[in-house]
Amino acid sequence: MLLSNNHTILIAEDDDDDFLLIQEVLEEVEFLNPIVRVKDGEELIKHLANCQKKSENLPAFIFLDLNMPRKNGLEALREIKTNEKLRNIPVIILSTSNVSHDVLSSYDLGSNAYITKPSSYVSYVATMNKVMGFWKGINQF
Repeated sequence: MLLSNNHTILIAEDDDDDFLLIQEVLEEVEFLNPIVRVKDGEELIKHLANCQKKSENLPAFIFLDLNMPRKNGLEALREIKTNEKLRNIPVIILSTSNVSHDVLSSYDLGSNAYITKPSSYVSYVATMNKVMGFWKGINQF
């Protein structure tokens, strides 16, 4: 499944094991766009700024963890959604937190979806199949 040519999927995830799992699951669901990883919110914002400076395509969408060092996911989300050139990038929160405050804050700041990280590989694959199916098959992209 290829979302759009020359667009990457940006994954903001500080945990190596979680990133490798996400990457493996995306391969399992035959996701073909290149994946770029950043490890914290500051690196995420810098990466997006570099894309703009170099006139590179912005990511097709961003998977964003909330609990990251230096700048957490909510702080990064706020910056993305208040920037006129970045705010239309779909941001999917992918977090271990299912605390209602985190969910509501994410939506208040403009996230496009909030997913609690599944607890098993099979559940992760099923979830990503639904997510990717929505973005590719149902959503006007």
